[in-house]
Order: sequence, then structure tokens, then C-alpha cells
Amino acid sequence: MKKIMIVEDEKTLCSELVTLLKNNNYEPIVLSNFNNTASEILASNSDLVLLDINIPYVNGEIVLQELRKTSNIPVIMVTSRNSDIDEALSISYGADDYITKPFNSNILLLRIGAVLKRSNNETNTLTYKDVSINIGKGLLKKGDIEITLTKNEMIIFSYLLNHQDRLVTRDELMTDLWNNDEFINDNALTVNISRLRAKLKTIGYEDAIDTRKGMGYILS
Repeated sequence: MKKIMIVEDEKTLCSELVTLLKNNNYEPIVLSNFNNTASEILASNSDLVLLDINIPYVNGEIVLQELRKTSNIPVIMVTSRNSDIDEALSISYGADDYITKPFNSNILLLRIGAVLKRSNNETNTLTYKDVSINIGKGLLKKGDIEITLTKNEMIIFSYLLNHQDRLVTRDELMTDLWNNDEFINDNALTVNISRLRAKLKTIGYEDAIDTRKGMGYILS
């Protein structure tokens, strides 16, 4: 059963969404603490988020930007504003869809289904030795241990994995990041490699990435 987090402070609408989702075989999770909205969403491990733009403490579009720094979790923005600007901003910030209140329940369900289907198609699961890799969620799992990679770390790790046992140059990694709309400089690449190494070390793979000085990297 897919878990859907509802980030909505209007209690009546929130209750209606809970009922709607339960009746359509989804597991609703209601956010009750808006102090650390982005962190609460990530900690929920939900499959999709219904994120209202007008929530306490922080604008929903800012929350979306925070989420996109580390996660590709599907997000449908929900708002009472009828503005092309808000829709354009939400999509540019990484929203998967956008719906305006008041909305038709059947239309919302269709959009949820479409976003989840698209997300499932994009979420490839790979393996590295005894580690399961969920690319879409940026997760590495080894036994009961689960670690989260940032978007850049996952792009780098996926590229190294897809070209395992051969040398991958820094230029290749920079190009792949560029192709994924991630614009980082040479120093930032070094930092991301270091962080990725540190995270792999926590699950027992201290020497997974071998550096060939002046040449590039090999994932062993």
C-alpha cells in the first residue's frame, strides 16, 4: 500500500483527504508539526506528498526546494491560489504536479495515480554487492542499515556503478551531472566524492572508490 503524506493545515480538508485516500487503498499520513516540515516529510519515507503552498511557518514552495536538495520524492502541490505564476514556480522548483482548490476528488486521484506510475517507472533499483540501491529515493540499504545520498552523490554513485571495473574520468562525472541539470565545479565534485566515500564506509565499504591520481575513479 502506497503511503501518501498530507501537508495541509486546513483540518476539514485534511480529514476529507484522509477518508478519500483510505477509501482508495492508500495509506494517508498527516503532518501535524509544521516546525520542520521538510525533515518530517523525509523521515516519513512516504511514496508521495500532497503539499499545500500556504502552510504555517514556511511557504510550501520553500519546503519543496528544501526537499529537492536531497530527495526525488514525488510531490503534488495543492493551493487555493489560481495563479499561473505559482504553478510555474512550483514546477520549476521540482513539483511533479499541481492542483488548485477546490478540486474534484476523482481528478486528484487520477493525478496521484499518474505521478506514482511515472515515479515507479523512473525509480530503478540496482545492487552493489550486498547493498540495495533505490535511485529514485536516494537510498542505500544493507541489511537493517539504511543511508541517504544527496542527488549529486546518487548521480555519481550510479554512474560509477553503471561503469564498474573501468576507469571513470572526472570529466565524465562532470558531464553526467551537467546532463542531470546539476551544475557543480571541480572542487564541488571532490567534496561530493569524499562525502560518498564516507557514507559507503559506514556500511562497510571503506575502499569502494579507488582514486587514480590525475585520471579518475574506479568503483571496485
